[in-house]
Amino acid sequence: MDRKSVRKFMRKVVVGLSGGVDSSVAAATLHHQGYEVIGLTLWLMKGKGQCCSEGMVDAAFICEQLGVTHHIVDSRDLFQTEIIDYLVNGYEAGITPLPCSQCNKTVKFGPMVRYARETLGTDRIATGHYARIRFSEADNRYQLLRAIDPLKDQSYFLYDLTQDLLSATIFPLGEQTKEQTREIAREFGLKTAEKPDSQDLCLIETHGSMRTFLDKYIAPAEGDIVDLDGNVLGKHTGIHHYTIGQRKGIGVAAAEPLYVVKLDPVTNRVIVGGRESAVSTDCTVGRMNWASIAEPTTPIRAEVQVRYRSRAVPVNVIPLEGYRARLVFDEPQFSITPGQAAVLYDGDTVLGGGIIEKG
Repeated sequence: MDRKSVRKFMRKVVVGLSGGVDSSVAAATLHHQGYEVIGLTLWLMKGKGQCCSEGMVDAAFICEQLGVTHHIVDSRDLFQTEIIDYLVNGYEAGITPLPCSQCNKTVKFGPMVRYARETLGTDRIATGHYARIRFSEADNRYQLLRAIDPLKDQSYFLYDLTQDLLSATIFPLGEQTKEQTREIAREFGLKTAEKPDSQDLCLIETHGSMRTFLDKYIAPAEGDIVDLDGNVLGKHTGIHHYTIGQRKGIGVAAAEPLYVVKLDPVTNRVIVGGRESAVSTDCTVGRMNWASIAEPTTPIRAEVQVRYRSRAVPVNVIPLEGYRARLVFDEPQFSITPGQAAVLYDGDTVLGGGIIEKG
């Protein structure tokens, strides 16, 4: 490839367009900066909301506004296998899966990079996520960082990206706030400038609630709600309606607040107890991905976030064989939920993360 072709190759970028304001501004910004932008929308499922039929129409309109080409890839089968089946199997097994990080790696970023390389002749993709990427000369690695805007930071959902995916990705919005994004959309006159943000998972947007979605796939199965001593306090219609740490909507009355502390798929029981029963001093994490650093061989100190909106807290990280780790918290933590992500940070840098196996 000659020098001119290399420059053209590097200035061509495939932008993932959901039909929302964030991805629209990402595309418009790169187009304004002189990139050859190609819009790409993944058709994940039928229905309303972004990533669905409504989002595809808005994405196509944005590409028309910018004067760029727009590709649509039918990813419904992949989404069914990797996300819907993953969620249903997880809830049936008594865990609370986190679909977004799984979706980012296996349904969005991975397939987008392959499509860009194999079909569109470029090695660069971009999305409207609020996060940052930098290259560390000292470590010879790409590093994933939190966004400047702490209220919109989405690095928690991106911990599973590999070095190959990080090297191919641009996050144009990582250095700005959401209000700045809105203002840029207005300046460019984008149709999506005032489009409301998505407030829930795409599945909830489509089905109305996670319970409605799950009830479509999982048949009711009545079982007992019991206390820690095995005393029956009430009945439930399926353990998939509950999650660790849940207090409201359990369906039993008690003198003191009760929390879900365990879900047992073998006996089909929901086990409840006082708040102190839902506190953990440590947990094991599987499917570890070390995003910004090489996999450590000895214990390290870090901060961990066990939910998207939770505060990062100090932790000792003990590497285990088989892409696993044991996390020992400085202070006991409430509601450590199997199936959710534990994401490790060093300041703004995402060290890595994995899926909680046992709290």
